[in-house]
Amino acid sequence: MNEHGLLVETLIYLTAAVVFVPLASRFRLGSVLGYLLAGCAIGPWGLRLVRDVAAIMHFAEFGVVLMLFLIGLELDPRRLWNMRRAVFGGGALQMGLCGALLTAGGLAVGLPWQAALVAGLSLALSSTAIAVQTMRERGILASPVGNNALSVLLFQDIAAIPLIALVPLLATGPSASSGGPWGILRVLGAVGLVVVVGRYLTRPLLRIVARTGLREVFTGFALLLIVAIALLMTAAWVSMALGAFLAGILLSESEYRHALETDIEPFKGLLMGLFFMAVGMSIEFGLIASRPLMVAGLVLGFTIVKGGALRLAAGRLGAPEGQRWLFSALLAQGGEFAFVVFGVAGQARLLPGQWDALLTLVVALSMALTPLALLLRDRIALRTGRASRPADSIEPEGAPVIIAGFGRFGQIVGRLLFASGVRATVLDHDADQIETLRKFGFRVFYGDATRLDLLRAAGAEQARLLVVAVDQPESSLKLVELARQHFPNLRIVARARNVSHWVELRNRGVEAIERETFESALRSGRRALEHLGVGPYEARERADRFRRHNIEALNEMLPNFGDETRRLSAAKAGRAQLQRQFEEDRAALDRSMGSWNETGGAGAGAGARAQPVEAMEPEHFPAPPEGSDRRV
Repeated sequence: MNEHGLLVETLIYLTAAVVFVPLASRFRLGSVLGYLLAGCAIGPWGLRLVRDVAAIMHFAEFGVVLMLFLIGLELDPRRLWNMRRAVFGGGALQMGLCGALLTAGGLAVGLPWQAALVAGLSLALSSTAIAVQTMRERGILASPVGNNALSVLLFQDIAAIPLIALVPLLATGPSASSGGPWGILRVLGAVGLVVVVGRYLTRPLLRIVARTGLREVFTGFALLLIVAIALLMTAAWVSMALGAFLAGILLSESEYRHALETDIEPFKGLLMGLFFMAVGMSIEFGLIASRPLMVAGLVLGFTIVKGGALRLAAGRLGAPEGQRWLFSALLAQGGEFAFVVFGVAGQARLLPGQWDALLTLVVALSMALTPLALLLRDRIALRTGRASRPADSIEPEGAPVIIAGFGRFGQIVGRLLFASGVRATVLDHDADQIETLRKFGFRVFYGDATRLDLLRAAGAEQARLLVVAVDQPESSLKLVELARQHFPNLRIVARARNVSHWVELRNRGVEAIERETFESALRSGRRALEHLGVGPYEARERADRFRRHNIEALNEMLPNFGDETRRLSAAKAGRAQLQRQFEEDRAALDRSMGSWNETGGAGAGAGARAQPVEAMEPEHFPAPPEGSDRRV
């Protein structure tokens, strides 16, 4: 294809996506259905704007590879272990029940046992993209039914990997030569190589690339890593998705996990959209016209069998009584992995006749029916008075605190939180610093905290507090603006480098602000007074008065901070007021000390304490230059 042909096809894909996906979202049908409809419209059974569907399908399958890599990144082994009962218990129950019933259905329609087994297990998978997006739109992602559905989907994502690898081993056609003992050895060898590379080579290489500070180079290396693993697995006649999934798991505890997620996510989204469009283009609508009753019977039978099995399993999975049909409707459709399995099975000639096309059509139509099934369920629940109540509040699994910047300021905050048993997710862009901190067990990740996608990946939507401790005031203000705009419920504690930075933070609505040198300088002033003979109590009182006066002066100056004349006038008046307060306090203290000495209540100790104070003349507290930030 020449470059103009490629540009024309790109224009067609983008135009179709821009037209159909917003329309589908507008009618609450989901973006996946929008991509499917776009593919149907421009494909061979629609406007015939794209004809080489097989070529685009092979390219778009890389989106599935990227999705599996990201799923692997999300599977922190420790988190997976904590969810083991819900994931492996509930997920295995759903997969086993639905798979057994659908396999029996495949045998009933005359499929060989190998084909029936692969078809039944593949149809037992649900669409992660459709289910998660639907739950997010309905606001039930954190509810009990959402938690149950996520656990099942997580198990399905894991189970899809060995299912894809199982197809060549069950094949009886010409491609069966890839199975057998040698095929198993090839799989094990390729997997072992991926494990070695991912565990011992990838992180040091990522560290070297991160030190360049160039985001595009880091993104390029991430894509290079996935492409190289995909080619390695292809050369070994193993699923590309399997290698990407393993690589993601190996990097799930890496400090670069969030950066990898946010850099790869846009590519995954585009390629997954292209993949669904290719699926829509590949649907054999001629089968609907030639075998309408058979297609309708397969879709109806599949939906009833799988939906009924999910309803039976919902109770054992812990879904609330009133939301079990909702759980069933969310997961009753076929999944995107079924397209991959049926494609591999078709190439291996495991499915006889046109069964690969028929089953692909069934999955696509079940996806299209999911929004309609959910609307029907809502109508029935509303009429029977059993509409689902608002989602329960569930404690998020992520850390409640995000610390942006882990330099000299952020480290102190983080160590205090960690010592108090508070978990925190730390974001920093110093690769060497991160590696050192991780050796001591800190949960630190590489990345620029001013990126919205990285904040989302770090759990800002569920976190309770954001500590802004980045070095540059410009970055700090940008981060605060992002947090205020996109995470309004996230409380912010910010570090201010100087008064100007403090004012900018206050103007953005931040209340909890700490000037990084103010408290330490105030404590040093207390120590200086004590060394000059002032008692510790009096030194602390003077520091507290200075702090209160300083904060009051800053708040009074805040509305006119941009007017230099008014700002300097307010600063001069503030210094004069503070000096008068010190003189009044000293006079009161002298009178008190004199009274104690006359009655013998204090003795020589009090006189020794009062004497240095009498010697402290006002000129011993020179005011800093006007207009300088040092005065505060």
